[in-house]
Amino acid sequence: MRNNSLIALAFVLLVVIPGATSQARAQAQKAPYPAMAPLGQYLMPDEKSEIALARSAAPASISDGAEVMVLGPKGYTTAVKGTNGFLCIVERSWGAATDEPEFWNPKVRAPICFNPPAARTFVPIFLMKTKLVLAGKAKTEIVKATASALDKKELPVLEPGAMCYMMSKHQYLSDQGMSWHPHLMFFIPGDAAKSWGADLPGSPVLATDDPEERVTIMMVPVGTWSDGTLAPPMAH
Repeated sequence: MRNNSLIALAFVLLVVIPGATSQARAQAQKAPYPAMAPLGQYLMPDEKSEIALARSAAPASISDGAEVMVLGPKGYTTAVKGTNGFLCIVERSWGAATDEPEFWNPKVRAPICFNPPAARTFVPIFLMKTKLVLAGKAKTEIVKATASALDKKELPVLEPGAMCYMMSKHQYLSDQGMSWHPHLMFFIPGDAAKSWGADLPGSPVLATDDPEERVTIMMVPVGTWSDGTLAPPMAH
């Protein structure tokens, strides 16, 4: 059997450690982060460090030519202009669905490098959520505003082929999962797990439905980190 089911966020993965007891899982669901921490805890100490961490999401052949955005007190801004259409950022915990226990975890640092279709049509959701978070909006307000923007076509329609790299050896995805495993993620409109054969015995594809962002996220673990070193084998 594959490892325990993965609870994914829109971009950030929250992983239940294989073999964890039901009591430990129950404790993890008690909202260890009930409210947003002071903003400074979500910021990185300097722009150079954040750029390097963002680029570590993908092999250098991809990330060296990517645009890089960094988080500041007023939101994400472009720190490095790209040449290949990819976009690398370090997502924070609010990339997760609002019902995730670690939605406000200030330790989360999730380096992600989006391909051009995802940069154009999926990243805008996260950037919108970031603005709402920094404006002090509650979770219910974030959900309502996201739904309204999707309904009114104020956010772009997801393009075919949207995907991203999450291969950083230095990612911190959750208190339980931390670096978990290098992987690729593919963004598919609606509920598409069955059409990919995801979560079936022997299938390398893992899936999670994100109704808040109206997308299915397909995750495909890979064998190496972005720097080419071998990753630990997946648990089964």
